[in-house]
Formats: sequence, structure tokens, C-alpha cells
Amino acid sequence: MQENRAGDRAKILLIDEDEQIFYLLRTRFARERYRIYAARSGKEGMEMSASLCPDLILMDLKLKDMEGMKLIRWFREWTESPIVIISEQGSCKEKVGALYGGADDYVVKPFHEDELAARIYTVLRRRIPGGKKALYHAGALEIDFNRRRVKLGGEEVHFSPVEYRILECLAANSGAVVTYQMLLERIWGPYASSGSRILRVNMTNIRKKIEAVPMKPEYIITIPRVGYRMLESRSNVADCGTDCLCQS
Repeated sequence: MQENRAGDRAKILLIDEDEQIFYLLRTRFARERYRIYAARSGKEGMEMSASLCPDLILMDLKLKDMEGMKLIRWFREWTESPIVIISEQGSCKEKVGALYGGADDYVVKPFHEDELAARIYTVLRRRIPGGKKALYHAGALEIDFNRRRVKLGGEEVHFSPVEYRILECLAANSGAVVTYQMLLERIWGPYASSGSRILRVNMTNIRKKIEAVPMKPEYIITIPRVGYRMLESRSNVADCGTDCLCQS
């Protein structure tokens, strides 16, 4: 396992068969003080991620030992760590499939390392740093951002990774309107212009899960043709560490 010890910030797991990519990024990321670890295959990336618990996964879709989409799905079964794809020019269907499948961004090779660094910085800004008070609490609904746990009436409620990210974004901006386009770009990235249907499907699932308690308040209010507003939290979520849309 190779490591860049230039600093003690985010850990990045690179899964790519091209060794030159690692050396290029190791030099560039030294400026950002990221720690970068390299895996030469999908299987090695799976093994390393279990012990490393990376803050971000940077991976190629073109791997000899497994399909890139299979690897994305495997990661999304247990981790919310951002996934940025770096791959050769593929079809629009391939890009959209990767983003809908759980990737946070898609960068086409060959890329400029400064652009990739900027995209990684943007994705990492969305992380919630530990150790801060980060709670959403309204009615019977409670969201612990640090632990990524949602409770309704004291019982834990399970959400898919995409459902949780939507709910987290709305809760972090509770009391403010979050537009459809803001949500699409925040959850699915720059290729989300045609994702309104999948947003509606996820919102329907979220509402079913948080409206299970009798005499509930209306947690998520739809603003027609604009977006959504979540019931304002009784707890202070300003310190949640998220890249809050209402503050951008």
C-alpha cells in the first residue's frame, strides 16, 4: 500500500490500473495535504477500503477484474463516502448510470489535475466533520448527522443512501426552500438535468417513511414548481458542517 504523508487531512482511495495516475495525483495532492492510497484492481480496492475507511473513493470504471458499476454498488451497500469516477470517454448512458448508481461526480480522462482537485474539494466540502453537535429535531423526527441515523418516535428508520442524502440536505437547510435543481445537482451532480422523475420517486419513499407516526406534523412541504421546505428544526443545525444551500 502506497501513501502520501504530506498531511493529515482527507484519505483518498484511488482504484486505477494505471500507475502513472497515482504518481501524477500524489504530486498534485501534496498541495492539498490529502493522503492518497492506491489499489491496482477492484478486489484490492475492496480489501483496502474495509480497513482504510476512506473519506473519498476515486475510481476508474474500466477494471479488468470486475465491472465498475458492480464496485460502485458494493461500496454503496455500506459506505456514504463520496465516489468520483475518473474514466475514459464513455456513452451518456454509462455516465448517467454511474451517477444514478451512487457516484458523486464523473471526470473524463485525460483530465487536468487542477480540475480534478477542484471537483474533489467540492465533493469533500459536503462531508460532516465529527465531534460537532449536529442534530435535526422536529416533532417526532430526529436526525443525527454525525452518526447518519434517523429516528421517528424513538425508533430508527432506515433509508437508502440516496434517500438519506436528500433528507440530510433538506434537514440541514430546514426552514428554507431548497429548489428541485439544487437538490438534483447536490445529489446527482452536473448530469442531473433529466433526473426530476427519480427525485420524485425518492421523495415519495422518504415521505412514506417519516409520515408513519399518527398526528405527525408535515415535515416536508412542497412548494409547487419550485422545490421543498423542511419543517424548521428545534435544534441548532447551523454547526452541522454540511455545505448548507441556504448559506451559499
